[in-house]
Amino acid sequence: MKKLYLITLLSLALCVSCAKKETDPEVIAMRGLVNRVVPEYSENIVLERLANDTVDRFEIEMKRNKLVIRGNNANSMAVGLNHYLKYYCMAQYSWFKEEPLQIPAAMPKVPAKVSLSARVPERFFLNYCTFGYTLPWWGWSEWEHFIDWMALNGINLPLAITGQESVWYEVWSELGLTDEEIRSYFTGPAHLPWHRMQNIDRWGGPLPMSWLENQKELQKQIVARERELNMKPVLPGFAGHVPPCITRLYPEAPLASLGDWAGFDSICWCKFLDPLDPLYTEIQKKFIDKQTEFYGTDHIYGIDIFNELIPPSWEPEYLSRVSRQVYESLEAADPDAKWLEMAWLFWNERQYWEVDNRIEAYITSMPKDRHIMLDYYCERQPVWERTNAYYGVPYIWCYLGNFGGNSMLAGNLDTVNVRIERAFDRGGDNFIGIGSTLEGFDCNPFMYEYVFEKAWDNPLTQDVDAWVLRLADQRAGKEDSNMRAAWTLLADSVYNKVSSPGQTVRINQRPTMGDIKEYRQYYVAPTYLYSNITLLDVLDELLASDCNTRTRHFDAVNITRQLLGNYFSDLYADYVKAYSEGDYETLHQIEKTMTSILDDTDAILATESAFLVGRWIRDARAIGITEEDKDYFESNARNIITTWGEEDALLNEYASRAWAGLTATYYAYRWKEFFKDVDASIEAGQPFDEKAYHERICKYEGQWWRERLGTFSAEPQGDGIALAKAIADKYRAELETRYRK
Repeated sequence: MKKLYLITLLSLALCVSCAKKETDPEVIAMRGLVNRVVPEYSENIVLERLANDTVDRFEIEMKRNKLVIRGNNANSMAVGLNHYLKYYCMAQYSWFKEEPLQIPAAMPKVPAKVSLSARVPERFFLNYCTFGYTLPWWGWSEWEHFIDWMALNGINLPLAITGQESVWYEVWSELGLTDEEIRSYFTGPAHLPWHRMQNIDRWGGPLPMSWLENQKELQKQIVARERELNMKPVLPGFAGHVPPCITRLYPEAPLASLGDWAGFDSICWCKFLDPLDPLYTEIQKKFIDKQTEFYGTDHIYGIDIFNELIPPSWEPEYLSRVSRQVYESLEAADPDAKWLEMAWLFWNERQYWEVDNRIEAYITSMPKDRHIMLDYYCERQPVWERTNAYYGVPYIWCYLGNFGGNSMLAGNLDTVNVRIERAFDRGGDNFIGIGSTLEGFDCNPFMYEYVFEKAWDNPLTQDVDAWVLRLADQRAGKEDSNMRAAWTLLADSVYNKVSSPGQTVRINQRPTMGDIKEYRQYYVAPTYLYSNITLLDVLDELLASDCNTRTRHFDAVNITRQLLGNYFSDLYADYVKAYSEGDYETLHQIEKTMTSILDDTDAILATESAFLVGRWIRDARAIGITEEDKDYFESNARNIITTWGEEDALLNEYASRAWAGLTATYYAYRWKEFFKDVDASIEAGQPFDEKAYHERICKYEGQWWRERLGTFSAEPQGDGIALAKAIADKYRAELETRYRK
């Protein structure tokens, strides 16, 4: 009886202790995440707060058949949960909301206590462009899932620029601009990132009022949840970009035109207000005050004043004066402000910046502890190594990994590992973080998860080969020899090259017999540096694996898509050669195979939810209230992923995607019309009329997004695993003959 009494007292004490801990805001926030991510495990997970150390850290261990997760804050605890999911449940929480988490029915044990600490205090995520290429049509459901993904991956410094036009609308209205002047100054929704970066005005506008209202409420939800999970949302500041009609109110305002960007008409060129003018400081304060009223603040502001643009002057004194004044205007609006800035311009326009100490003059004219640089493209060119580690200004090492949301197997695991470790070894005390600046979500999500794992002292990340094997286990939901073989092949042969703009398959290119640049096809670069037979071997291993996970399905579809795309690219070269040599029999045989590949590519893509243009269009229309607004949003959504602007835009195809529906009605249509015209010219004994074909197809491209040609399913169709096997078998003999050495 005495023993039972003691047990009862102990149980009561534990309950009281748990109840007390659950009043901690950090634990409450983490409990909410647990309930959303693993509700079936929730009652068997105990959450405890560690001392709020200066270094983020977590612990996980089993006690009395319960998983205990400890962390110094909710964000650290979330990383601890993710570590458990990956390395004990062999599961991955995908950034794709439609890809469910698959975990064992019984909670796996943790044999020994695990304790890991963050190697850097800051973990940054997102890019202005992501808000155009991936995020513009998201509602709260998608954002809630994604914020949980960010927390699980330890991100604590997310870019949070949703809803800023709602703030600007109020600011410009208070200054005296009209509704028409303001909303016509904004671009269409998917193009807003480039408006925010001072690249273009007006294109695709005017922006509907319903958009402003929707995004304002959405941003309130976003930043509230991010702060709940110990993130510091990076909000925008005023970069000097003003509506040109502001001169109606301030005739003496010193405005400079920032000139041409990507070939857009001069009516779209942005106007830049000289930061030395008092009006600049006035607008900065009005904006920060209004934004803080709407969304609060964590005192970190993203401001980029010369992204992909030429400053009014290259004199170091001017550059120093401008950046100092921008900071001082920010400090006047918020005395605790820090300026976060991307260093992309120092790489993209390096021929201008890397002379006369211009970079140093520009970034060191303010207190260093109030400035953070994002080293944007470190997997290719770490700018910290070219600038004496940013002359002491704090910086974050970033992996870009994707341009335009292009669908292409791309990534360089070994190089990323080496370069991150070099930053830890030689990057200086001002190396403060790791991040990612992807332009769009793509088909290689594991690369980003690897980068963020490198921010913690997990020894597995030091050995890429070992980490890849564990990744394979997570994709299979268990240790599976075939899945491990597939991912080892991928890591060794495919994921060893840096991504680059336009990296996509030839299917997505407007066909031509001539110089692709002549027809504005610069942004299609289908080069791959591995043998395509490797992908067939990978696919065979995936199909032979003994598992039935959603991640395996995604991988099989993704690999099949790339396998067909690579083959198509190589056949295209043969097709052009056969035409030039007058070998029309071979040409017609190649044409049949290429046409078959187009159809099979769309069919395999249709089985995977992440590869459906129907989802993109459905989500765009869902934001609209009236049919007119719905049609407007759909047209804008179609435009950004095809011609980007007008049909002859320099950025045509920049954001091309391997998506079902888009492939069938846009890319495949262009190729089939091309084949038809070539065949007709051969039959008539006339040269192929390249110009006439391009004029007709250019018109079709405009019709596709303006008239919204085609209707598309937003739900996957068919069995991707079965179809992948059928496609592999269909082309196996041809692939073996062509590629097997």
